[in-house]
Amino acid sequence: MDITFMIVIFLIGFIGSFISGMVGIGGSIIKYPMLLYIPAMFGFASFTPHEVAGISAVQVFFATIGGVLAYKNSGYLNIKLILYMGGAILLGSLLGAYGSGFLTESQINIVYAVLATIAVVMMFMPKKEVPFSPGDDLQFNRFLAAGLAFITGTASGIVGAAGAFILVPIMLVVLKIPTRITIATSLAVTFISSIGTTAGKILTEQVLYGPAVIMIAASLLAAPLGAKAGQKINVTVLQWILGLLILGTAVKIWLEIFI
Repeated sequence: MDITFMIVIFLIGFIGSFISGMVGIGGSIIKYPMLLYIPAMFGFASFTPHEVAGISAVQVFFATIGGVLAYKNSGYLNIKLILYMGGAILLGSLLGAYGSGFLTESQINIVYAVLATIAVVMMFMPKKEVPFSPGDDLQFNRFLAAGLAFITGTASGIVGAAGAFILVPIMLVVLKIPTRITIATSLAVTFISSIGTTAGKILTEQVLYGPAVIMIAASLLAAPLGAKAGQKINVTVLQWILGLLILGTAVKIWLEIFI
């Protein structure tokens, strides 16, 4: 690989992983369009949606490890919520990732755009912050949490995402989970989801291992730094950062589909 190409891929991985660690997502919502469009801007051959989804799946697996480790002593990782949502999303993501091998590139982009649009709408819906302190007992609808996680995993597995960009607004708006718990716990659920997504992409031979390794290295460096920064930023600011990122991505993908 060309050294300039390697630097471009590393920077995409580093910037995307820092932001994703900060707002509690795996980062595919950010890195999917970056991988799809930025290499071509520098004169390199464009990745196909299948290749981008495969690279993103492997990268998210490692990015979320770094994010979870940064939150391990924070008191905001809720084991009960992780088990209910993690088990359901693992099954869904494995099915979605494997099934994506039978879809066209346009269909994958459409699935991505629909997911991003849903996430934008939910992120900007009015929500009331639920009071919570580390050590409190968290109350939530277990069956609803598992069902929504399965649906999210299936859809996000198709685009090589672990689904946190959908999980975060679902946890905030539907399940009424406090923001700090949502950001930390979504990283753990995303890690579990990425196991199924990565396995499905590898089984269907959609992974380019060279760029994936570069993205992994960048993720392991940047995700913990982003998670540490996120713990010091106001929760409202974090929600707006994530919402605007998802909005910009959704608009760009829809324009590509229709123009």
